[in-house]
Amino acid sequence: MNENRVYLFDSTLRDGQQTQGVDFSVADKTAIATGLDRIGIDYIEGGWPGANPTDNEFFSTRPQLKSSQFVAFGMTRRPGRSAENDPGLASLVNSAADAVCIVGKTWDFHVDVALDIPRSENIDMIGESIAFLKTRKQEALFDAEHFFDGYKANPGFAMDCLLSAYQAGARWVVLCDTNGGTLPHEIRRIVGEVTRKIPGTHLGIHCHNDTENAVANSLAAVEAGARQIQGTLNGLGERCGNANLVSLIPSLKLKTSYEIGISDAQLAQLTSLSHMLNERLNRAPQSNMAYVGQSAFTHKGGLHVSAVEKDPRTYEHIEPSLVGNHRHVIVSDQAGRSNVVAMLRDMDITPDDQDGSKMGKLLQRVKDREYEGYSYDGAEASFELLARRAFGEVPKYFSLSRFRVMDDRRRDARGKLVTESEATVTLDVGTRNIMEVSTGNGPVNALDCALRKALLPFYPALEDMVLLDYKVRILTPQDGTRAVTRVMIESGDSKGRRWTTVGVSPNIIDASYNAINDGITWKLFHEEAASV
Repeated sequence: MNENRVYLFDSTLRDGQQTQGVDFSVADKTAIATGLDRIGIDYIEGGWPGANPTDNEFFSTRPQLKSSQFVAFGMTRRPGRSAENDPGLASLVNSAADAVCIVGKTWDFHVDVALDIPRSENIDMIGESIAFLKTRKQEALFDAEHFFDGYKANPGFAMDCLLSAYQAGARWVVLCDTNGGTLPHEIRRIVGEVTRKIPGTHLGIHCHNDTENAVANSLAAVEAGARQIQGTLNGLGERCGNANLVSLIPSLKLKTSYEIGISDAQLAQLTSLSHMLNERLNRAPQSNMAYVGQSAFTHKGGLHVSAVEKDPRTYEHIEPSLVGNHRHVIVSDQAGRSNVVAMLRDMDITPDDQDGSKMGKLLQRVKDREYEGYSYDGAEASFELLARRAFGEVPKYFSLSRFRVMDDRRRDARGKLVTESEATVTLDVGTRNIMEVSTGNGPVNALDCALRKALLPFYPALEDMVLLDYKVRILTPQDGTRAVTRVMIESGDSKGRRWTTVGVSPNIIDASYNAINDGITWKLFHEEAASV
């Protein structure tokens, strides 16, 4: 057995489903399990057979995995029953799982209060359950619930529980920081003490993130001898979440001498896997997530960008492409010429500007616009249009003559209070003057619908464009309802592209129009639409 090998156990589909607002379908579970298998995760915990219809169906039609072991989760036999006659264990052995992981109590406080059984009975439940499962599945694993709290309260009893599982044949005995309150120095000390009786090659660690230490605790456990880490993608989990495998995987592979079963090519898929999970959950990616977040390799200050342009190691701890991410330079009022040059290069903009005068004017224009309230930090599409317009690259697709938006709040024929929005737009498209009217779910939606209605006959490429997110920020709060507002709109299309635009005005509808206008123009430019 390679004592330097660390095994990865993913609990996204079971522990991650405890996250508030998360409810996986069978299709979700299948897609996520396939993605985990593709990057080389050793164990994939699919859920708890018998606990709910979704898990029952998932285990009856298990995903086709190429390398990962498919794991079913459950609990030890019940008090007063034999392992052979326990319905919970029967569901596990009858499932299509390769291995089974069961949870049991290791804190005397829980045994005394929650189970209300003799402590010796709890120890017997653990050993007998593992011994029974080991004869029917490839591997049996034991999750020692509340182990660290239990060890601090009664180390002898907690160790007896572990030894019962290990001596019964458990492949892994997993030490769980269930309440998430243990700190790294405690983890290191306690795991080290456990390895004196149970080899580290049979010890795992399962940490919750209630003190923001789940990743650090997991690494501390490995340093102390544990050779399996349990965690979830993007740190999903109950309360504050579980140890984030998205952070642990590259840290282990790129920054330690430990071996994991993930190749360089598989590691490069990590960012897309993290984003795929967010798409499944209909969640916006966490921009500042380590390694895979959009901000993980983002540079804003001009001094930083200047240094990164010379050698990325000046402000980056790894090469972004190793984890499937990329360098990101943004433009703001803190930007220097290096920021603008880098962003233009990333956008494949190569202006004819030999004397640098256009570049200087562009940078000054950015700073002036930011002073007015615009922000291109997060609105790259609007910055790209600003730059391309400065260099004469954006066609004139249409121009607005006027718009009018009305809201009507009244009671309908049934006496129900309703609010209806209606927008009228007048546009010049080529030589045509177009007026259209549309209703919508609110004034911004009505305005957007009216614009699309007017433009679609000329630009069919807009058919698949959708508004994904809408954010408003008050820039002058001291002015109350008369404040200047900034609107940021994220749009998307059927090609999977997402782009963000910004608009600023004392009038929130006008600010929204400015952002929508940029969004439509960006879409048409990248579709290489010809102006009419």
